[in-house]
Amino acid sequence: MMQNEAAGTAAQTKYDRLVARAKTEKPALTVVAHPCDETSLRGVADAAALGLITPILVGPKSRIEAVAEEFGLDISAYEMVDAPHSHGAAEKGVAIIREGRGEILMKGSLHTDELMSAVTASATGLRTERRISHVFVMDVPGYEETLFITDAAINIFPDLNAKRDIIQNAIDLWTGVGLGEPRVALLSAVETVTTKIPSTVEAAALCKMAERGQITGGLLDGPLAFDNAIDPEAARIKGIQSRVAGRAQILVVPDLEAGNMLAKNLTFMLHADAAGIVLGARVPIVLTSRADPVRSRLASCAVATLYASALRRRPQVRAV
Repeated sequence: MMQNEAAGTAAQTKYDRLVARAKTEKPALTVVAHPCDETSLRGVADAAALGLITPILVGPKSRIEAVAEEFGLDISAYEMVDAPHSHGAAEKGVAIIREGRGEILMKGSLHTDELMSAVTASATGLRTERRISHVFVMDVPGYEETLFITDAAINIFPDLNAKRDIIQNAIDLWTGVGLGEPRVALLSAVETVTTKIPSTVEAAALCKMAERGQITGGLLDGPLAFDNAIDPEAARIKGIQSRVAGRAQILVVPDLEAGNMLAKNLTFMLHADAAGIVLGARVPIVLTSRADPVRSRLASCAVATLYASALRRRPQVRAV
């Protein structure tokens, strides 16, 4: 087998390994908010059939049942909680989590903003003392490792303290799903520190914070440009001596715009799969898109289930 073919075969198994590992855990009780179209309801049915989740469907009961009947989906075994509309489904889903009846919150066919508004509500939401952030779990053809990119979906221009939480969330997820100690690259345009590019200064400060125990569980290096974060030869040519450079597993981007463009470039140019999960709330939150392929949906559920299993075994971040 040629080298690029071997790399492609390896890339195709990254999500499969996550799903296989999740199937060995107890299915996580998953509250699904407003699964009122074929894509969202079929994703739930597929994940439940594999033993990844045990669903609680929250939304207009008659509408969910009509979708299931139209597309031949058997949902008779799932608990269903009636809610009048998408806004009510989001609020009721969050309330069920607060009651301790769910381990994962999953987005159905409502808008992300609608769900996250209920999650972040000050009096009734799921906030903790940790900043809420998003992680793309990427399966990139030709790249040996599963790749995390954060934050490319929630925090637009995070400050230093927010980036500390973003990094810690991603490290906790990586270790929680059983992938070991991660190598974390703090990305910028260059690998040298300069006041002309604030993200390089923040990257250096974050590395010092890790040295002082303010970020734990991973190996940090930065600033690193994208090429010398993921390519060993680029790092060698630049003379960067680092256990992270050229071998990064978690890529921390300067801001949402950079992260979103990076993730979508990998998805559309390299045909990478991108699962998504939100961290920093009381439970992991699965954010799916209508455009997500089945593999990405199942991988999102698998990662959330593995993380929920890890949370059962250790203290959680304090709720606020």
